[in-house]
Amino acid sequence: MKSLFITIAITIVTFYNVYGQQDDTKTTNFGIKGGYNLSAVSFDGDGETGQRHAFHLGLYNEAFISDALALQIELLYSQQGYEIEDGSGTFTQKLDYINLPLMLKMYPSGHFFLEVGPQAGLAISHKEEFDSSFNLFDTSQEFEPSNFDWGINFGGGFKTDSGVSLGVRYHLGFGDIYDAGSPQNRVWQFSIGFDF
Repeated sequence: MKSLFITIAITIVTFYNVYGQQDDTKTTNFGIKGGYNLSAVSFDGDGETGQRHAFHLGLYNEAFISDALALQIELLYSQQGYEIEDGSGTFTQKLDYINLPLMLKMYPSGHFFLEVGPQAGLAISHKEEFDSSFNLFDTSQEFEPSNFDWGINFGGGFKTDSGVSLGVRYHLGFGDIYDAGSPQNRVWQFSIGFDF
């Protein structure tokens, strides 16, 4: 399934990349982006955990289909996870992913854009920590999360003529991180991007 998604994404981007190069008004842009993550997890669709503060960094390719429509594929390293605090201490789940978002971007007026699209992710590392506020009871316990995550992204932002963009995106995960409790990723991303 992962290889099928990647194959489809590459085919679509290649097609629109060729189409975008034929368009006289907009060009295909390559760039780098990064920013701040606020990530949490929803258990059984029943509210969210506390948020983990982290970051994301990666590359993108934006291919214009028309003056107001573009297709953007990205390859991002993203730190995700969550925190749960109670009277006994703080449990932190640190999950790091390589994500592949495929975004349809709409420019309704000038420099402002809206975006929506699917995302597939591969977990590359995880770490669990429990801080009891007493060093004697601190522990680090290993869990085995699912390697594959998927979901949909919604967002918007602003892009200047010089290729600097500011964006906000929300990731709604549909893949279960663990078998029990149906935990799914919920991530706010605040990004800055630069065209090459």
